[in-house]
Amino acid sequence: MEFDPPLIEARLLRRYKRFLADVRLPSGAELTVHTPNTGAMHGCAIPGHRVWLRDSRNPKRKHRYSWVLSEGEGGALVGVDTGAVNVLVAEAIDTGLIGPLQGYEQLRGEVRYGLERSRIDLLLTGHAQLADAYVEIKNVTAVDATGCGYFPDAVTTRGQKHLRELMQVVAAGWRGVLLFCVQRDDLEALRPADEVDPAYGTLLRQAAAAGVELLAYCAQPTPEAIRLYRPLPIRL
Repeated sequence: MEFDPPLIEARLLRRYKRFLADVRLPSGAELTVHTPNTGAMHGCAIPGHRVWLRDSRNPKRKHRYSWVLSEGEGGALVGVDTGAVNVLVAEAIDTGLIGPLQGYEQLRGEVRYGLERSRIDLLLTGHAQLADAYVEIKNVTAVDATGCGYFPDAVTTRGQKHLRELMQVVAAGWRGVLLFCVQRDDLEALRPADEVDPAYGTLLRQAAAAGVELLAYCAQPTPEAIRLYRPLPIRL
């Protein structure tokens, strides 16, 4: 995913009300920007650190600029736009990076499924040998003191629902896939955040035991582009 128009560098002043942040531009001007991330953003919303903004070029928007990248602790760049992950994963499938999801003829997004009326992020169909794959994508930005990424960074009843739906998909004979899209490149592994949401950790292990496939891939963010490029081990 290339950033067009180019991102604009600024300094974070504060994040508030989940969807808003105040930043200062190099010119000294201050503005309020949209934050496309409802999570806790641990280590990604540090006042004084650099952030990068996307200009929507839409003067009618209340907040014309959106926060896309952060300078995290230690200087690592982190993609904070949760809306980008479906595009990143679709691009990675298209380029052949994600081996377990190759060979499907069709990819569709936001397809309604399941007893709890969810929308699957990606539905892959038309494989000659494999069942259709229901792919749920989760955005990961948080890292602990050991360099291990973790998910979630806040209690997620929605994420728990998705795990139940994926187990039902597998029970019906399809492939249920949970793919963690890690928008940073300084991690060695990924784990469930039992200290944040123990119910999610329990369900994740149950889902894996029930046949839900767990995948994780790291992205390499820069102010010019962000792309998935390597798999990451998951420690249950």
